[in-house]
Amino acid sequence: MRRFSFRPSLTLRGRKFKGPRGWAGKPLHPPLTAIPVGAYALAAAFDVISYVGREQEWARDFYRAATFALVGGAILSVFTILTGFWDWLHSTERGTQARRTANAHAITMLMVSALVFTGIIVRLVAYDGDTHTPVFALVLSVAGTLLVGIGGTIGGSLTYDYGFNVETAGDHPVWHKSERDVLPGEKHGEVSSPDAEAAVEELSSHL
Repeated sequence: MRRFSFRPSLTLRGRKFKGPRGWAGKPLHPPLTAIPVGAYALAAAFDVISYVGREQEWARDFYRAATFALVGGAILSVFTILTGFWDWLHSTERGTQARRTANAHAITMLMVSALVFTGIIVRLVAYDGDTHTPVFALVLSVAGTLLVGIGGTIGGSLTYDYGFNVETAGDHPVWHKSERDVLPGEKHGEVSSPDAEAAVEELSSHL
């Protein structure tokens, strides 16, 4: 019995290209969110460490590291915002709970972006020479990280509760016991006869 299946998840062949939204089954928005979210969480952690150890020499290093993390996350967030907007525009319909949930996710994440960009400006203009994270910058980064958690939870509901941008669900062949992998773009039941199925399984066992 085969234990692993890599190719169907990694291939783009057979997937419909949807422009800025990505490919069918491989949307661009979800993976792009990982970098800003991680960067903002690191920035908040570095700021807390810097503030707690503000009497130490290394406090300035953590403050600078937090600033770099915020800047890097903010740059990538531009692409995250654009792909998220395209998903919102083409994947939800007005008047539906899915659209309202997408709106809630969007407004929360835009608030995060506002806090982050404000925090960056504050750091570069008002507190550039500080030896540790100032209270105002700390509040902005921690608040942004908390909001990221809320926005991410709302966004998760779109996918895991409502099946937003999910290509297959329910009674799909990938949930049936079989040695054969279903590749993107294949129609359900393409290998229909028992002999053909057995032949494919025999071939797959040697791959």
